[in-house]
Amino acid sequence: MSGFLVLEDGTVFEGESVAAPGSAFGEAVFTTSMTGYQEIVTDPSYAEQLVCFTAPMVGNYGVAPARSESKRPHARAALMREARGPAWTDWLHERGIVALSGIDTRSLVFKIRDSGAMRAAAVASGDGPVGVDEALRAVHGQPVMAGRALVADVSTKEPYMYSESGDVRVAVVDYGVKRSILARLASGGAAVTVYPHDVDADELARYDGVLLANGPGDPEPLEAEAAVVRDVLGRVPVLGICLGHQLLALATGMKTYKLPFGHRGANHPVLERATGRVLVTTQNHGFAVEPSEQREATHVSLYDGTVEGFDFPDERERSAQFHPEAGPGPHDAWPIIGEFVEELRAAA
Repeated sequence: MSGFLVLEDGTVFEGESVAAPGSAFGEAVFTTSMTGYQEIVTDPSYAEQLVCFTAPMVGNYGVAPARSESKRPHARAALMREARGPAWTDWLHERGIVALSGIDTRSLVFKIRDSGAMRAAAVASGDGPVGVDEALRAVHGQPVMAGRALVADVSTKEPYMYSESGDVRVAVVDYGVKRSILARLASGGAAVTVYPHDVDADELARYDGVLLANGPGDPEPLEAEAAVVRDVLGRVPVLGICLGHQLLALATGMKTYKLPFGHRGANHPVLERATGRVLVTTQNHGFAVEPSEQREATHVSLYDGTVEGFDFPDERERSAQFHPEAGPGPHDAWPIIGEFVEELRAAA
């Protein structure tokens, strides 16, 4: 079955539909991960995005329930040079995800890198043909990512306990949390309770520690969420990850902005300023904290100098723009969550 991708500037990439029929609209982005395709499409931080994989072959080791980062896929479409199946493509089809194989992903990545992430439509022929012109008109009617608050669409609606046993009690604010983050907390010895994005500070202050999770969209419109973070600072130790890192920055007076094409992949180098060590990290974000020379900025991207981590020791707050739970890898930043839990245990 034929298909195509059309970008908002009118550029068209032809491909073959290998999953669900229909049209998917969102922001076209790319990830440089060589593995972890199932983790990527089920990561809530990919909500409202059409994901192009730079790896030339995707799906070659199949799928498994344990690899999913949430209950369902959040990426709107998968764009691949060569899709392998049938396990991967069948899995996408069963979940209603548009997927195109045969896309010239090299050219697409160059286009996004040079022109920036942009609105797009992935079209897989189904019950009736959808032409390029019709799809492009629909693309132009879609909202841009800047200014979009998406956490309410992916956050849990009610609190739930992920892990009952543990030496310390950690509250996780779910802006789009990955299961591997929860599993890493639990394996480190924490009892984990997950709260919706709109939880209040007094509830969070009842715990030994708070983890501000990853999530999709622009952090700047999340004024209420940033206010809660501001209110909880100094009352309980906090670890922010990805969007949680950005909200911690906003709560402490810093600014965020939209990156041209984002940081997405499992091979992003981050400098740990205190030691000079370079961490190879997993990342997925389209917005970032502005570069800073202040001492609290402990980690910086070696790509563009954006702040990748904070440490406010007096207030017992720290953060990481990258994903230290290492789902699916690499594992350079693996100790961060365990060290957070261990510090909570020592203070209990």
